[in-house]
Amino acid sequence: MTAQSPVVTLAVTWMAKPGHEAEVEEILKLLAAESRREPGCRQYVIHQATNDPAHFHLYEQYGSPAALHEHSDSPHFRHYVLERALPLLVSRERIELRVL
Repeated sequence: MTAQSPVVTLAVTWMAKPGHEAEVEEILKLLAAESRREPGCRQYVIHQATNDPAHFHLYEQYGSPAALHEHSDSPHFRHYVLERALPLLVSRERIELRVL
């Protein structure tokens, strides 16, 4: 891959509200399973901080900007992220990364 690669990589951080860590974890597992089935999804990895169970990191990689757009418009994204997870989060940050 080069800097001109159409691959889109995201580093996403979710912070769960106190007492909602297990529910957010379950939502993320369901979201990841659905997202990995998308044709344009190359990688979807979830991490949880060992020293802070409310702190989740997602590493996502899509084959193109169009694949990311399809992911963001998918029924499972709307259901798990927008409807179920957002009310349980203190914060959600998404950073798009480029290959150097």
